[in-house]
Amino acid sequence: MQAPMLVLKNNSKRESGRKVQLSNIKAAKTISDIIRTCLGPKAMLKMLMDPMGGIVMTNDGNAILREIQVQHPAAKSMIEISRTQDEEVGDGTTSVIILAGELLKVAEPFLVENMHPTVIIAAYRQALEDAVDMMRNDVAKSVDINNREEMIKIIKSSLGTKFMKGWNDLACGIALDAVKCVNIDDKGGYKEIDIKRYAKKKKVPTATLR
Repeated sequence: MQAPMLVLKNNSKRESGRKVQLSNIKAAKTISDIIRTCLGPKAMLKMLMDPMGGIVMTNDGNAILREIQVQHPAAKSMIEISRTQDEEVGDGTTSVIILAGELLKVAEPFLVENMHPTVIIAAYRQALEDAVDMMRNDVAKSVDINNREEMIKIIKSSLGTKFMKGWNDLACGIALDAVKCVNIDDKGGYKEIDIKRYAKKKKVPTATLR
């Protein structure tokens, strides 16, 4: 069987081995550094300009990465991580990118020392299991979902760094009421909340908050 023929551009080159691994880590860290300053209570806003000339200021990691055009495969994978986090969880898009960048940064010295990637991955998986056990047994606590004040405090921890933190009480109340309207009790005693299907955000340009 004849081998397939690849047609590449004049300035194209193929790399392999350790050099590619280190290049992937460098690209991932670059994406992580772009939104690093958007995390935490002292988060800074990024000014984005769309192709039509409109300007948007935000510290939402997924919104920022959506506007970035990259060619490196590893950088594209990092952006895909943020998109998946937003679709599945709806929050933590900045944290997941920074965490992924730090994990790769810590793994870099081991690659330089010629440690095999499967060994590093196995160590990370063991660390994940230990972290989950610690969170479940030592950190996590039960929450009464019928206690409105306690639920509001939890929601505030998510909206505290957003641009609308000046209207935290109003926004948290709206979010809690919206989720309560769309939650469904299943047979196992759990509540299913499909906000992607039943909840919708709508922008009203001329509206004001009161």
